[in-house]
Amino acid sequence: MGTHEYSSSDVGRVAMKLALTSSRAEENTLRKEFSEAGFKTAAVDFGGVFITILPKLIEHTVVAAQRTGIVSDTHVGEGAVVGAVQSAVEAIKMKALGQNIGGKIAIARKGDHLVVAIYGTVGVLHFNEVVAGIGHRAVYDNI
Repeated sequence: MGTHEYSSSDVGRVAMKLALTSSRAEENTLRKEFSEAGFKTAAVDFGGVFITILPKLIEHTVVAAQRTGIVSDTHVGEGAVVGAVQSAVEAIKMKALGQNIGGKIAIARKGDHLVVAIYGTVGVLHFNEVVAGIGHRAVYDNI
């Protein structure tokens, strides 16, 4: 990733690349690479009926971010993750409402930039639409 100042778009690319992984092995390889570049990352697989999984999706993302040290176990850390998840969900909700959804949600952080990326498929039976969403928060959280 070079030796330059990182921007929100750099952290966004890391989060989206992680969300795009198709296996746990690929995810772990990328997480190690990103860690060596100074990024903190986590990812969570999800699936179910869009409306009914939203509370669990948010909860699991917050827990993953806290367990991996991306944010602290405080209202500051939790609020940043929740806000970023909500922004990412906003980008996919029109395609996902009333449908089944499955995919991966990834969290990346470097410095004050926190990004959540969602990548997945939405649909019924064999008709699936690809969806992607991303949300950013600037967070000052001493971890």
